[in-house]
Amino acid sequence: MSAPALVRRAVRGATALRGGRVGRLTPYQFYGALFWLVMTLAYWRIPLCCDAGQHAAVVERLKADLLHPAHSMADLPGEGSPYYGPYAVAQGVLARMTGLSGWGVVKLAGPVHLVVLLTGFGRFVRTLTPRPWAPVWALLFMTLLWGSTRILWSGYLGLMSMTTNLGYPSTITIGLTFWAWAWTGTRARDDAPAVRFVGPSGLGGWWGYAGIGALYGLILLTHPVTAASALTGAVAIVAARQRGRRRPVVARWALTGAACAAVAVAWPYYDVLTLVSDTGMDAMHRQLYERMLANSWLALLGLPALWARARRSARDPLVWMFLLECLLVAYGWVSGHYTYARALWAVLVPLQFALAVELAAPRPWRRARRVLGGVAAAGVCVGFVTVHAGAVVPRSVDPVGFAQPTRWPSYDWAARHIGPGEVVITDGYLASHAIAGYGPNLAAPIWPDPALDERERERRAADVRAYLAPGSTRAERSAVVRRYHVRWLLLTRWHPVPEEAVVVAWSSRTGEVLARVGG
Repeated sequence: MSAPALVRRAVRGATALRGGRVGRLTPYQFYGALFWLVMTLAYWRIPLCCDAGQHAAVVERLKADLLHPAHSMADLPGEGSPYYGPYAVAQGVLARMTGLSGWGVVKLAGPVHLVVLLTGFGRFVRTLTPRPWAPVWALLFMTLLWGSTRILWSGYLGLMSMTTNLGYPSTITIGLTFWAWAWTGTRARDDAPAVRFVGPSGLGGWWGYAGIGALYGLILLTHPVTAASALTGAVAIVAARQRGRRRPVVARWALTGAACAAVAVAWPYYDVLTLVSDTGMDAMHRQLYERMLANSWLALLGLPALWARARRSARDPLVWMFLLECLLVAYGWVSGHYTYARALWAVLVPLQFALAVELAAPRPWRRARRVLGGVAAAGVCVGFVTVHAGAVVPRSVDPVGFAQPTRWPSYDWAARHIGPGEVVITDGYLASHAIAGYGPNLAAPIWPDPALDERERERRAADVRAYLAPGSTRAERSAVVRRYHVRWLLLTRWHPVPEEAVVVAWSSRTGEVLARVGG
């Protein structure tokens, strides 16, 4: 009698998302729901800051003109801007239908993004192991095992970062990436010879491969930086699961790639291919490489678990993912495309998840696993106390004095006087990041954007600096006002108001002044 083929069956009641008994929650369902509630409250208690103004501005421009939105920060056309992806357009439609402001849409998006992230996250862990506690530990490690320095950056999944970036497109894109990886892993496992997966495989047949490709295309259009990590992870998963070259399998994954490319190139708002050679955002990301170890060293506690998986199987998908994502980040450093430092989250995920799967093993544990569990617990405590505690512990009940999330002031007091599309000059860092989210434009956008030639943006920035220079004359300032149709000045309390400007309002909190200039 020949040996039976290996059959992997879904264990009901021991999966990340499903339970075997009606009314009985799995550990991840319970703790995932609790995490969603806590993080939603934490996100809503902190005023929107940092890049939120940029994303609110995108929604405002789409709300004003859905088919031909203006540049998100300047009085210029927005054609060719990668900010106008499918998800941003969907947000613009929502704003037009409901009357919500850009800030309101970004604020409400946080809990929705978190649902997509948590469900996709759980589904992906489910493809790695049926151990019921694995996704719980993976969520704990993913949010706390980073570094011992605070970093608030889009696409980074630390607990503290989530208080600011849950409403950003990068968060929902990472959630969609987990869903795409889960479906990719299921399809690749079904393709493997002598291994048959009996259970929910999601999309099936050739349409399933095309659907997965369309999802990757959507990820690429919504947040191209995250898409680099998503596609690299997909290659790792497929390569790790395959045994030999079988033409039907190659054809199916070729269909996936074709569907991804078709969705990406068919998008009418911008050409995704132009982003390959775009270097406008690289310079600001160099600091992520310079502080990479400080921002991520706690995740290295997962190396022993990942090494153990590699010894058990050289084709472990987490091992392949770790190696390929490391190559992606290394390429960014060597080539000078420092934007690829944003792939750090995908480098850490295999370490964090391998550690979670290892520690979710049933007891009794061997001595090595007990030691690893103790070290992981210590790492979680270090990460929580040094960086992340303030994200979920309000200052009013904080007995220690944990570092709290950034609290930026609101610019409602200024925005109520400025008409949509009117041009503002400001010398404030916070104001320059926030004011465009209310509908006004900046004379000099603060972020590079393929929709605006970088030389033109730098020329505008130089003109603004000349306007704000202490030795500028009234004639020089008037020339800048006429050139860019400036109507308003939003100045910090350290900058004197020009003699030709008329003060309209001021902030009692920051001391900033809003003054009218021009016609």
